[in-house]
Amino acid sequence: MKTNRSINFFIYLALIIMGIIMVFPFLWMLTTSLKPASEVFLYPPKLFPQNWQFKNYIALWNAAPFGQFYINNIIVSIAITVGQLITCSLGAYAFSRLKFKGRDKLFLLYLATLMIPFQVTMIPIYSIIKTLKLINTLKAIIVPSLFSAYGTFLLRQFFMTIPGELEESVKIDGGGYFLCYIAIIIPLSKTALATLGTFVFLFAWNNFLWPMLVINTLSLYTLPLGITFFQGRYGTQWNMLMGTGIITMMPLLIVYIFAQRFFISGLTVGAVKG
Repeated sequence: MKTNRSINFFIYLALIIMGIIMVFPFLWMLTTSLKPASEVFLYPPKLFPQNWQFKNYIALWNAAPFGQFYINNIIVSIAITVGQLITCSLGAYAFSRLKFKGRDKLFLLYLATLMIPFQVTMIPIYSIIKTLKLINTLKAIIVPSLFSAYGTFLLRQFFMTIPGELEESVKIDGGGYFLCYIAIIIPLSKTALATLGTFVFLFAWNNFLWPMLVINTLSLYTLPLGITFFQGRYGTQWNMLMGTGIITMMPLLIVYIFAQRFFISGLTVGAVKG
């Protein structure tokens, strides 16, 4: 018994230390955002500012149209999330329920696209978007992200756990595959859809590289692009930069608080059935 208590003590101690290590960067970012510029690079470094500058947040909000950045980010994130839920669920239903020649091989080929880094396909996608004359529009950010092999895989694994017998009643009444998808599969997959939606929203909210390539008008910037507003050619306003990071991540923190159980379920959905 004493041995078990000792083991538990060291386990909890290790978890507390790891927790502090993981929280420390966020705490440093928060306190840096409240420092005057003269205290950012003090040596030896101090975690908390000597003069708390809450007006930094007012200054950064007035320095750039962050309200517009927020609106653009919300539009892009919601559009990508809704789009992926539709395309991924349709694709997952086809790969899990429809029977056609070469289905499994086609699915494996689709999954293989996960192994290709985005940097490899970035230039061809840019050429396509340019041909469609979507450069410097929010559509240029949204359209390439409407499809996801990972999302299709995640939902397919969940759809395969739903008994096929549940769709028989719809088929007996003359309903087709699409009616089964709408009336049976989607209502029973709310948890999996919420999990995928949460992951996609977080990805879309933080997406930086692709918007940076296709957007060059300030009024179309998203929040991740707005963070670079305080990074100049000759210097960086680190306290403002950290403050922008804080206001960017606050919506994500709220999403995480309300949707954290979907993160956990998302880790196990793919392992239920192959």
